Amino acid sequence: MDKKLLSERDICTKLITPALQKAGWDVDTQILEEVSFTNGKVYVRGKLTARGERKRADYILYYNSNPIAVIEAKDNNHTIGSGIQQALGYAKILDIPCVFSSNGDGFLFHDRTASENIEQELSLDHFPSPDDLWKKFKSYKGIQTPEEERIVSQPYFEDGSGRKPRYYQEIAINRTIEAVAKGQDRILLVMATGTGKTYTAFQIVYRLWKAGVKKRILFLADRNALVDQTKRGDFKHFRDKMTVVKNRKVDKSYEIYLALYQGLSGSEDADNIYKQFSRDFFDLIIVDECHRGSAAEDSAWRDILLYYKNATHIGLTATPKETKEISNIEYFGDPLYTYSLKQGIDDGFLAPYKVIRVTLNTDTEEGWRPGKGKRDKKGNEVADRIYNRKDYDKNIVIDERTETVAKKVTEFLKATDRFSKTIIFCVDIDHAERMRYAIANENADLVAENYKYVMQITGDNDEGKRELDNFINPEERYPVIATTSKLMTTGVDAQTCKLIVLDSNIQSMTEFKQIIGRGTRINEAFDKLYFTILDFRNATKLFADKKFDGDPIKIKEKGENDPPVDPDEEEGGSDGYPAPDEDDNNGNINEDEQKPKGTPKPVPQPPTPPREKVYVNGVDVSVLQSQELYFDVNGKLITKNLKDYTKEIVRGQYASLNEFLNKWNEADRKAAIIKELEEQGVMVSTLQDAVNREVDLFDLICHVAFDQQPLTRKERANNVKKRNYFVKYGEQSRKVLEALLDKYADEGIATIESTEVLSIDPFTKFGTPIEIIKRFGSRDKYRSAIKELEEQLYKLA
Repeated sequence: MDKKLLSERDICTKLITPALQKAGWDVDTQILEEVSFTNGKVYVRGKLTARGERKRADYILYYNSNPIAVIEAKDNNHTIGSGIQQALGYAKILDIPCVFSSNGDGFLFHDRTASENIEQELSLDHFPSPDDLWKKFKSYKGIQTPEEERIVSQPYFEDGSGRKPRYYQEIAINRTIEAVAKGQDRILLVMATGTGKTYTAFQIVYRLWKAGVKKRILFLADRNALVDQTKRGDFKHFRDKMTVVKNRKVDKSYEIYLALYQGLSGSEDADNIYKQFSRDFFDLIIVDECHRGSAAEDSAWRDILLYYKNATHIGLTATPKETKEISNIEYFGDPLYTYSLKQGIDDGFLAPYKVIRVTLNTDTEEGWRPGKGKRDKKGNEVADRIYNRKDYDKNIVIDERTETVAKKVTEFLKATDRFSKTIIFCVDIDHAERMRYAIANENADLVAENYKYVMQITGDNDEGKRELDNFINPEERYPVIATTSKLMTTGVDAQTCKLIVLDSNIQSMTEFKQIIGRGTRINEAFDKLYFTILDFRNATKLFADKKFDGDPIKIKEKGENDPPVDPDEEEGGSDGYPAPDEDDNNGNINEDEQKPKGTPKPVPQPPTPPREKVYVNGVDVSVLQSQELYFDVNGKLITKNLKDYTKEIVRGQYASLNEFLNKWNEADRKAAIIKELEEQGVMVSTLQDAVNREVDLFDLICHVAFDQQPLTRKERANNVKKRNYFVKYGEQSRKVLEALLDKYADEGIATIESTEVLSIDPFTKFGTPIEIIKRFGSRDKYRSAIKELEEQLYKLA
């Protein structure tokens, strides 16, 4: 057998897999081949989307539910260690200690657990046994006792559907199980919205429960929607072992308990039903969305956790709260694992976003000032001062402003899809109600067909809340548009939400992340691969904040007697607690519950009436600017000119025009260079819009990066036709090449490089793709003809 003639797949099948089996590895239970562990980043080109390449390991070896080794294979024309750097990159992402590269001659072993002799070559007959690598894994993870080993070896739950944890969920689960096995009792997991925190929690609970380490578990949330989704979703497999604490009734015969903070505690001691359980009743507490109530050190909700202080507490959040007053890290410790929005988008598990920032003439720095004697809708004179974004819909309501926002939202939907699920975030309930009215008037034709086309979904609106499940259900068409204020910021799994409208003054980074998270879920079956943010309040300025997607930094600095107030929050308690007007009537939350312990009760005072809003109309409101914002590959806003930004990227890859020309001319497939540039951050479609859509990408890059005069695709195609180089081909082959040239002129170089083009008009009249290729003699000769056509197209280059 000549190894040099074998493909990479043949090397795996004929040499690597047999070597693993000889070492004692079980093909069915311990070896996974060609493991794609990411989905491929979603690239958006105008209204079209495409997936980038998935990260794929040739082999991942498992032992006792844990991935312990990764192998990268190459064909025998490569050296034995040529795949080691690629494998090390995968191992770092996957948290795997043992790394191998092979070309079929043997293995290069990189031991991440070693401090010396880190790399060594092994023959095919001397691959380590499962027990050998398990010992290294235990050393890498610090697993020392037989009991720790038993706990971390507990298998995952499987229901026969084939569903398994994604790689980052697997890391979060395994690290948590390892930490619990070693006795750690405070654990924080930070995972971006839409990455499956509840499924991760379920697998953690299941494995610890089955191992007998944690026998009674409490899952704590602060909203009914979160508890309901948990019960109906991943936790449903606990069946009769699970109960939801309702109506302040306690039944101690279950093993898994789901409960609201508010349902367990209250302002009076009699309401604190959690005390009906003994302090040691629960051995594990999962704290969902722990950035909310449990983050405040002196809140009554924290008292629940302190009461069960002997239990293991695991906090789950997408947005850990770290301010001068409130800290998740102080309570739970540094995150055991963090999976960010940026990582989720890069891996293709989360949807990327477009941002359109709309500026109204009333919303500029100059704001709006009423004319002399301007009266409100009640006939009262409007106070003469400058009003701006912070005032609108909070202190003063301008009817025309609401109508203009509704018009712009409708205009966007008409240009894309009027049945795209849309959430409009408003200042308060009153604003959400008026926005529903304005949207209904702008879409009277669809509302006449079904009044549920737009619904107000807020805490006070029972009919709207009943429609929440229909809104988030991909199978249900209505409601299409939801107007809300705080109720839908968390706990809403809106898989098909394609438009997020921001018409609220969002100052809190935590709230901003939660709102953006409503759109980040992907659902390919319903064509949801990206979403758009329509911003009327300049809230997307928070994308530029270094805290947006960074690691939490502990900055809590609070005096002994300082109250737990977060200065980053808006009025109304938008983060630490549900806002009073958005409470879903299940918490009995009152002011006393939110005060530090020991605070004396104030003498009752007559209630202060809220400041009355001023309602005006007859104001000229118009759109000054509607601007689409662009973000680089790291998710940061591009502030420089798009051409300058592109030039910087290209010059970073190619130092000179000649270097780019050589790479272009030498490339077997020009599409590969296009894809590479896109992955580096070049926004091809947007750049073509800015320069000329008729220009070839080659000319576009040469023009923007190297100041060359561009030719259009048609000009390049016509230059080839003038040279009459087709005469050397037979009549039928010549007609195919001429048709390919026309296709290039219309669509670009990537189209003609794919044989799929032969399956569409006008090529179908020449025969099937196989028949067309045979006219050139063979597949290799057809490829040579395409290569020569490309050479002719770029001959002057």
